[in-house]
This record gives sequence, C-alpha cells and structure tokens, in this order.
Amino acid sequence: MLTIKRYPNRKFYDTEEKRYITLDDISARIREGREVRVIDQASGEEITSVVLTQIIFEQEKKQAGFVPRSILTGLVQAGGFTISRMRSALANPLELLKQIDEEIDHRIEILTKRGELAEDEANRWRMKLINRDLSPAESSPLSEADIQNLLDEREVPSRHDLEILSDQLEQLMLKLEDLESGPD
Repeated sequence: MLTIKRYPNRKFYDTEEKRYITLDDISARIREGREVRVIDQASGEEITSVVLTQIIFEQEKKQAGFVPRSILTGLVQAGGFTISRMRSALANPLELLKQIDEEIDHRIEILTKRGELAEDEANRWRMKLINRDLSPAESSPLSEADIQNLLDEREVPSRHDLEILSDQLEQLMLKLEDLESGPD
C-alpha cells in the first residue's frame, strides 16, 4: 500500500518515490489500481477519506457530472448509515429512475421559468422523457432491447456496474473495519 504524507503546507509527499505530488497524481495512482493511504504528517491521523473526497470534488469542478448526482445524493443521504444501507440506497433501480425523472422535470421547469420553453412544449417533453403520465394500458409493451436503450439514454448504471460498485464498497468496508480495529 502506498503511503502518502500530507504536510502542514498542504503538500502531499509520496513516500515510495520520495517526492511531492499533487491530487491529480494521487488520483492517477488510484486509477492504476494502487491502494493509497494518506497520513497527516503533523498529527499522524489517517485522512485518506478526506483526500479521496477532495479528489472527487476537484474532478467534479473540472468535469461537471463526473459523478452522477443520484450517487452523490445517495452518499449524502447515507451519511451516518452503514455501508450496507448505503449500498441498498445506491442499488435500488426504482429509486434511481425516480431521481432521474425528478432531475429531468427540474430542468424542464427551469427552462419554462426562463421562458425558453412554452408550457405546452414542456408538457410534451415531460411526456416523452419521463412517461410518468402513461398508464401501463396506454403504453405499448417494451422489448428488453428497448428498455436497455432507455436505461442507456438516461445513463442508468447496469447491474454489472452496480455489482462492481458493491464489491468496491465491500472492500472499502473491510478496510475501514481493519483501520478502526487498529494494530493488535
């Protein structure tokens, strides 16, 4: 595991390469599959979670939408909850679809308030994008390919994506438990 020290001047020091690095360098190492641990040099406190959050924040500033809003919302909502509850909140596809529909509705509402979209046009877009006003009897049955296309268009994570996320959360939970138990 790569240990990185953060000094009081907020610089990060790679203890393997014996040089200062940036948040981007830390992010690159993580994407390479390296396990990283960040220690505050002054206090000795582990601050890996804080630094990882900082990396996500900086990436989101550079590339809006880096992390889907529904995932960020799920993380905030999970707050003090256990990892398993957080995992179920993130993995519930119906809740995810509801959040996506709410986001579409919110954006249409903004366009309407700005006068960029007429009310009847806004309703038409809601019908096309959200389809919440159609009863099952009114809508034609969708094939599995149609459903997959709709999910892809809305950027809904696949079962495989959720399984990967679940595995990563499980690994993180195990690491957190190890850290909490400390050296025996």
